[in-house]
Amino acid sequence: MVDLFQLTRDALAMFDLELVDVERAPMGLLRVTIDHPDGVRIEHCEQASKQLSRVYEVENIDYRRLEVGSPGVDRPLRTLSDFRRFTGERVEIRVREPVDGQKVFVGQLVETSERAGTDDSGQPARSPQGDARFSVEFEAKKGVVRQVSFSLDEVERAKLSPLLDFKGKKR
Repeated sequence: MVDLFQLTRDALAMFDLELVDVERAPMGLLRVTIDHPDGVRIEHCEQASKQLSRVYEVENIDYRRLEVGSPGVDRPLRTLSDFRRFTGERVEIRVREPVDGQKVFVGQLVETSERAGTDDSGQPARSPQGDARFSVEFEAKKGVVRQVSFSLDEVERAKLSPLLDFKGKKR
């Protein structure tokens, strides 16, 4: 069985497109989410769709309909490079274990440090995501700013959470 994510990433490598997600949805829908450093345009989706249709046909990937799109304004953050790329942005982070009774934090993403730990044998321990630590700075109470620190292993879900203003008023 072919690794669909890796196959898709390799197929899109020549177009300077980042593969964010590949999802199999009901009724044979194959949803591919892409990103581009300058933002995703319709031309990027068209390019990716044509390329992937050819590659999936050659590789015998079963699907009824292919949907290629951008991750949107609430783009998920999954990899270390995602977290580093969006440092300084407003994010929503859900951690696996509660911190002071709270699991969801919304605020500015900050890379805090590299953590050097040891495993049971006393050797330097490395998590699958590396030893990078991040934090979210958020307003806990009026005027009181808190910072919660975490490693990527402690994150259950993360996404961008920009403030959108549809009325044109400054916040």
